[in-house]
Amino acid sequence: MILDAPEAAADALSSRTLGLLGRTFGLGAAVTATAIAIAVPLAWLTTRTDLPGRRMWATLTTLPLVIPSYVGAYLLVSAFGPRGFLQDALGPLGVERIPSIFGFPGAWLALTLFTYPLVSITVRGALIRIDPQLEEAARAMGRSPLDTFRTVVLPQLLPAIAAGALLVMLYVLSDFGAVSIMGFDTFTLDIYVFYQSSFDRTGAAALGAVLVLLMIALLFVYSRFRGRLSYYRAGPGTQRPPRAARLGRWKLPALAFCSAVTLVALVLPVGVLIYWSTRGLGADPDWSAIGTHAVNSLLAGAGAALIAALAAIVLSLLVVRYPSAISRTLERLGYAGYALPGIVVALALVFFASRVVPAIYQTLGLLIVALGILFVPLAIGATIVALMQVPPRVEEAARGLGRGPIEVFRTITTPLVAAGVAAGAALVFLNAVKELPATLILAPIGFETLALDIWRQTTIGFFEAGAIPALVLLIVAAPPLYLLSGRGATVP
Repeated sequence: MILDAPEAAADALSSRTLGLLGRTFGLGAAVTATAIAIAVPLAWLTTRTDLPGRRMWATLTTLPLVIPSYVGAYLLVSAFGPRGFLQDALGPLGVERIPSIFGFPGAWLALTLFTYPLVSITVRGALIRIDPQLEEAARAMGRSPLDTFRTVVLPQLLPAIAAGALLVMLYVLSDFGAVSIMGFDTFTLDIYVFYQSSFDRTGAAALGAVLVLLMIALLFVYSRFRGRLSYYRAGPGTQRPPRAARLGRWKLPALAFCSAVTLVALVLPVGVLIYWSTRGLGADPDWSAIGTHAVNSLLAGAGAALIAALAAIVLSLLVVRYPSAISRTLERLGYAGYALPGIVVALALVFFASRVVPAIYQTLGLLIVALGILFVPLAIGATIVALMQVPPRVEEAARGLGRGPIEVFRTITTPLVAAGVAAGAALVFLNAVKELPATLILAPIGFETLALDIWRQTTIGFFEAGAIPALVLLIVAAPPLYLLSGRGATVP
């Protein structure tokens, strides 16, 4: 019997919701705490010490950000799962079964390894900006290095740690790929199951509404917490670069720590991916299908980047050149997309398209719009910064010479903000090609992307078949990350 809308919503919001709430937030808290424990020491070692090759280590420990969580989860399963590389290696030694990686341990490990750079990036930037004179004053008063870090440096890092922790927590709450591969039940996974197994989508929408409320509550708590954390330099004079701390006998342990993180988060996943790819080559992969999936991924990512860049330009002009309550409200609405899980945005667009504009339902255009909504905040931030660096007097001088507003924007403003717009578009593209939940729900019938191919192959245990598209996805996603590094943009 098909339940009506109120009954479906009530059924979805049963006592099971409390269990989902505890599991989801428990996973988020564990991943966030572990990410902070890894990221803060890494950020300090690569910015404030004489660690050998610290710039190299900063790059290597940031690269896991390019690996989507569902790809990372797939690689961990293929390495440590029941049919994985470790089991094959231990089989001749008489080890018939290894401990299961599925469930909470696997989801926690996968999400931690590929989200800690979100914290390390923000903390690294904060460490560079901290005035070293405060630390020197504390040391001159007789405090030890550890005590100085605890009482002087750490309080100044709290805003950056909180910002990175918020990004990690939001990512975990909205993640679908890693938890689905690891078989750990969370809100997003339950929403998708409810959506696929019911003729009525009201129950899925009800669970999505609960998740949105949780996100809003989390953002509210963060804003209140951030409002109490204002640490900045108020004294006169110029700020000079910090002096590198000497590690001394701790140099080898520091190198071992950086090596271990790089080995587990980067070398191991990429090595396993290459291993399974070589085995997949022997199975005569369908290169035509892989090529089509890669083109589809590029098409969806490029479309989302274009829409987001255009929207960011318009919104940034309103915010920077015509500030008002309306423009500020539009800016906040634009940023809301990054706080919402892809599955929630996708469900909202399904309801809208199926009931208001049926002609666009199950079309590529709807998928591109969804990806644009999800990641337009990344383009807005880069574009606003670029536009704020353009002196208004340059535009005013052009208008004084008789040029119209459109001509001034085309010939003066556009070339000056092009680098920022390109960096924002690259950020959107990087995230759009990796997006799984929205693509899973909104992709037109027959429109396969690399993300969908990887997820479907791994859910049925075909590691060899999923390895090659995963490697192709990393190759597709690497150039935007290099572009971001070259332009010095902030990776989300």
